[in-house]
Amino acid sequence: MPNIKSAKKKMRQDVKRTKINASYEIKMKDIMKEVAKAKGTKKTGKIVGKAYSIIDKAAKKQIIHKNKAARLKSRVSSLK
Repeated sequence: MPNIKSAKKKMRQDVKRTKINASYEIKMKDIMKEVAKAKGTKKTGKIVGKAYSIIDKAAKKQIIHKNKAARLKSRVSSLK
């Protein structure tokens, strides 16, 4: 445990940010599973749009790298 006040605050911030980042990663994994299930159905278009949105938000917040976001979006679009 840190003794310095600023180090304590940094630790609290890190815990909070880790939770937020984990939630984005879980959302991405869930939407990728949904896209795979919806392959070839009528709902594919809406789910692909939702997947693009979630992936772009994660890349914008630097939770994933922009090249990984591009790769994931490419995979999603190929499942249409």
